[in-house]
Amino acid sequence: MAQLIKHRAAAADSWTTLELAEGETPETVALPAGDVIFPLAVWQARKAEIISCHKRIGLLIQPDERVEDIAADLDYFIVIAVNFPKFVDGRGYSTASLLRQRYHYQGEVRAVGDVLHDQLFYMQRVGFDSYALKDGKNVVYAIEAGFSPFSDAYQASTTQPQPQFRRRA
Repeated sequence: MAQLIKHRAAAADSWTTLELAEGETPETVALPAGDVIFPLAVWQARKAEIISCHKRIGLLIQPDERVEDIAADLDYFIVIAVNFPKFVDGRGYSTASLLRQRYHYQGEVRAVGDVLHDQLFYMQRVGFDSYALKDGKNVVYAIEAGFSPFSDAYQASTTQPQPQFRRRA
């Protein structure tokens, strides 16, 4: 089971992610109770049912899914999990940046999948605030080493809107 880092500290995860088994479709999958992170396809197929049955709703976005498709629904989600199927797939960075900067999403943006400690600094800069580390990774080491490989960054980001040359003046 992945270990969760939230706001730079180890945290318990109360959320379960709904996964479709072989042969299941978004229309036929049983909706579990509790805090659930739903795949986008399930959300799109059963939005009204999910809203009526769940108080806290999460959404899972895959790298090939567009934030624009759920922009009108962002107020429903407590957490949006962005999947990184491989650590070299950087599309999730753009997804988080769009959620924070273009759509001003204020809820939790969580990195899931192949998340390693050396990505945390960069993920934080684009708007992630929780991270489900890949299975078998050391959460204590990730917190100690992952967020501060550099003392400062030159570029502007979601967490630091002013570039370094503007902050010096």
